Amino acid sequence: MRDLSTYKPAAPAPVTLKGRFVTLEPYDRAKHLAALWDALGGADAINELIRYFPNDQYDTPEAFGAWLDNVRDNSGFVTLVARENASGKVVGMASYMRPDPKNGVVEVGSVAHGLAMKRSPMSTELHYLMAKHVFEDLDYRRYEWKCHNENEPSKVTARRYGFSFEGVFRQHLISRGENRDTAWFSMIDSEWPVIGKAFEAWLAPENFDADGQQKRKLEDLRAEIAKASA
Repeated sequence: MRDLSTYKPAAPAPVTLKGRFVTLEPYDRAKHLAALWDALGGADAINELIRYFPNDQYDTPEAFGAWLDNVRDNSGFVTLVARENASGKVVGMASYMRPDPKNGVVEVGSVAHGLAMKRSPMSTELHYLMAKHVFEDLDYRRYEWKCHNENEPSKVTARRYGFSFEGVFRQHLISRGENRDTAWFSMIDSEWPVIGKAFEAWLAPENFDADGQQKRKLEDLRAEIAKASA
């Protein structure tokens, strides 16, 4: 067992994380809000995109920005904005949430991928970069993913990235005037070497054909690496 008697990691802080497909930048209202609002579909689409967030409806970028400011200032969120390397355009966001540095735990949440980002390597790379920072730079022990239990795409995505399902917290929240049961997932530091290697193998140029389609699935690569490491 690891000796944790002197374990004192820092809280997540704004950070820039650069990958091959996407760069994550600390959210800055003046720099990012208008572009982020547009990337997430504006008033016509943003509320459907974030329908499982326990948030209000947003009709203006100012209201959306007020929420981002509030969770930063009052809840310790570190929101990162995703910018596509090829085009330079803002394409989505995700946040480090509910940091617990004493215990080396943090959650990834408030994930919103715009249309340009969905089903693209950018989405996978975003989560690789964020997880790598948590385990390799911050030396955290546990990385969490939580979602509305009715959000099946989020649960599928969590498993694809290597998070393990831990259970459902029944009647966990009241979200938009209705009950929310919350599904909990996590990955831990001892699992990261295999998970990280699988991410890197999946993101490697040789894993994509001339049309940009994957040759091998992330789950298959992870299983192969885990077997070889056993």
